[in-house]
Amino acid sequence: MRILITGATGQLGEELQRLLPSLGEVVAAGRELVDLEQPDRLPAVVQGLAPDLIVNAAAYTAVDKAESDAERAELINAIAPGVLAIAARQLGIGLIHVSTDYVFDGSQSHPYQETDATHPLGVYGGSKLRGEVAVRNHCDHYCILRTAWVYGARGKGNFVKTMLRLGAEREEIRVVADQVGSPTWSYHLATAIAQLIPHFSRDLAGTYQFTNSGVASWYDFAVAIFEEAAVLGFPLKLQRVIPITTAEYPTPARRPAYSVLSCAKISAVLGTYPPHWRLGLRQMLQDLKAPS
Repeated sequence: MRILITGATGQLGEELQRLLPSLGEVVAAGRELVDLEQPDRLPAVVQGLAPDLIVNAAAYTAVDKAESDAERAELINAIAPGVLAIAARQLGIGLIHVSTDYVFDGSQSHPYQETDATHPLGVYGGSKLRGEVAVRNHCDHYCILRTAWVYGARGKGNFVKTMLRLGAEREEIRVVADQVGSPTWSYHLATAIAQLIPHFSRDLAGTYQFTNSGVASWYDFAVAIFEEAAVLGFPLKLQRVIPITTAEYPTPARRPAYSVLSCAKISAVLGTYPPHWRLGLRQMLQDLKAPS
């Protein structure tokens, strides 16, 4: 099997590069090879690479910036996935497309099922939802995999790395405590994708969700980061983490207050339930601390 990974230099793409070679030949494509901002060029590129499967891990993920950069977010998150889906259909191959919890508005108080009504609150979530629709409309051999609150030791910055940086610089940090979700380690997400691929067939085409299990607010997550980091000897100046409300920390983009995703559907396929987020956090910090 020849597997094309888009977004190969991101935190998920980096982990996929480590895990997927056990399944076949991996073509790890960054923007220099597969640029989702130029969707008109994608069909020829994909045809030339001749993969047996596409894993689209590329996305525009700057949630706040997207509010003023809607055209670029639309290109990368909505239009390009549709073009990849068309290319996959024409080649007769499968497409695994990674999406987000931000397709929901966070108004309910129990885990979202794949079939629950979507209602994104901002440009980012809206663009990701339109990407989902495009994939469904243009390809019959697809898996849309929604996830949430992703962080990792590799790739660009994320909430965990930001907290570690701030914790080394400041004695006090204020963190939002009224937004709830499931922190997800990119390695565990990549592992789920690697486990899914052998099961991936047209019979299983559809929308799935994967996060680490358990629930936390951003405040809970931050406290856990500092607790685990202290044990591992990360340099910390921090003395206090103060919980605040969303209203006290206004951002350009609205975020769902509750975006916990049900993982029952993918767990039934894989035969295992996702590890708890606290375990993922601990292992990620150990990975980050280890000598490269």
